Amino acid sequence: MKLGARILKTGIAIALSLFIGQLVHSPSPVFAGIAAIFAIQPTIYRSYLTIIEQIQGNIIGALFAVIFVLLLGNHIIVIGLAAIIVILLNLKLKLENTIGLSLVTLISIMEMQSGNFIQFAGIRFSTIMIGVFSAFLVNLIFMPPKYENKLYFKIVNTTEEIIKWIRLSTRHDYDHQLLKADIKTFKESIHSMEQLYTMYKEERSYFKKVKLEKSRKLVIYRQLNLTAKKALDTLKRLHRFENELLQLPDSFKQSIQDQLDSLIYHHEQVLLRFIGKVPTPSSGDKELNYINKKELFDFYLKHVRENNDHDNPHLYHSMQIIATIIDYGEQVEHLDTLITSFHSYHHNEVSVE
Repeated sequence: MKLGARILKTGIAIALSLFIGQLVHSPSPVFAGIAAIFAIQPTIYRSYLTIIEQIQGNIIGALFAVIFVLLLGNHIIVIGLAAIIVILLNLKLKLENTIGLSLVTLISIMEMQSGNFIQFAGIRFSTIMIGVFSAFLVNLIFMPPKYENKLYFKIVNTTEEIIKWIRLSTRHDYDHQLLKADIKTFKESIHSMEQLYTMYKEERSYFKKVKLEKSRKLVIYRQLNLTAKKALDTLKRLHRFENELLQLPDSFKQSIQDQLDSLIYHHEQVLLRFIGKVPTPSSGDKELNYINKKELFDFYLKHVRENNDHDNPHLYHSMQIIATIIDYGEQVEHLDTLITSFHSYHHNEVSVE
């Protein structure tokens, strides 16, 4: 079990909301703690959006609680009917994330049995808002995780593992069941990369120079994610059509192996170049790392001509392998171009810890 930043911030937000609730002598500070749970978010920007939505949802819950109690009372059937209307209204206003807090507000107000109802409703509404603002305050004070670092290392670790499997697959030296399980893990990792990219994108920058640098980084990280996906697609094709690969002529198989070795080496170098661990090569040297698309395509055409049965599915499957490798290679080339361009504007400005 790992104690993450969000877990820690949730605990602090709950404690802070309960403390403030007791400080202002709220009769039910527990509702402030409950509200803090709903309001905590992983980034400051999301916290800002959440507090706006939670205020609206809280107002909706409180307003309908007051209206229904004054008109129909607080019978359990009336509470259920009010809850249905509050849910529908939140959905209509596209405030799905606030439904939980709206219902908490609604029920906490409608449960009153006697006394000054309007004053009671105001106190409950204010108590819940204490929890919402406490969570926002915690997000402001406590620094959010370094999503860029997390994103980069997630991309690098996932890509390196995929590349290892590609290298083994071209040599037909691997455990099929283990690769099948790892492919599923890689899919989950890429989904996690997309989530981290969204988090990093949502982090706000307040200086023009930083904004410009980050906008260029976002383009690169998006391409890094896409290139990792293409590497995974290539691995899946090699795994799925292994029998077709084994049936290819030796010269064709050797060409695929050589081209993929060159491609994944290029991919590894580009990842390191992004953080300045590998210098940008001259244009002449850089071309040596690119795959030879013409060679692959020529080998495929030769293989088709030598195969008498043109309806053989084997030909279509081998075509898928070649197309996937070429697509992967083009994405690596585009990534290379983006990183080279980035370093021409921002020298030594990429650092990950």
